[in-house]
Amino acid sequence: MLGFVGRFQHALDVKGRLILPVRFRPAFERGGHVSPHLDGCAALWTPSEFTRQADERLDQSRHGGGDGRQQARYWAAHSADVEIDRQGRLALPTSIRDYAELEGEILVIGAIDHVELWSPARYAAIVEPAEAAFREPG
Repeated sequence: MLGFVGRFQHALDVKGRLILPVRFRPAFERGGHVSPHLDGCAALWTPSEFTRQADERLDQSRHGGGDGRQQARYWAAHSADVEIDRQGRLALPTSIRDYAELEGEILVIGAIDHVELWSPARYAAIVEPAEAAFREPG
């Protein structure tokens, strides 16, 4: 399913689990994958989209020189399979929580072909300044 949109706020529980918004759950019935992503957020991918991302990373590692190989290695080493339980929760690995500074309240953002998980403070600093571009007459 492409077309993840919307902004939701949920809290991590004491076991590091996050409730996935109901509207996103059908795309993850067979599980998903979580990985480090751009700008310091984490990404939640459907299985098919994760495969596409992995193919891109593999190509980057083969043709992108040393930096491309190291980035592909980091991405693969810190990516993980996740399952959504009956209550709609997914357990976030410690490495993902640390990378994206996820604790307490989490922003769950639809990003069209994936779902992003943000620290509210990081989101405010990095993404919210883009609002000005949308307010300017086009």
